[in-house]
Amino acid sequence: MRDMSAPDLETRRKRLRYRSWHRGCKETDLIFGPFADAHVAGLSEAEISSFEALLDEADNDLFEWLTGRARPPERVLTELWRRLESFNRAKFAP
Repeated sequence: MRDMSAPDLETRRKRLRYRSWHRGCKETDLIFGPFADAHVAGLSEAEISSFEALLDEADNDLFEWLTGRARPPERVLTELWRRLESFNRAKFAP
C-alpha cells in the first residue's frame, strides 16, 4: 500500500523544476534550471532523490564545485552530478 502522505513522482519532479529555477542565487538558477528543464522528466526515483539531496546543498558550495573552484565532497559525486557537469560544460563550451 502506498503512503498517501508521500508526494508522488510527478509532484517531486514539479518541485525539483521549481527549486532549480528559484535557488536564491541567479548563477545557480542558470545552472540548475536548464538542466532540470531538460532532464527532470526522465529521472528515475533514485535520481530524483539524488537531485533533491543536491538541491539541499548551499548555493555557494554548489557554485564553487561546478566552477571548479573547489572539489565537491564524495557524497556529491554521483552519476547525476556527472550529468549536471557535462550538461553545463556543453552549454558553455565555445
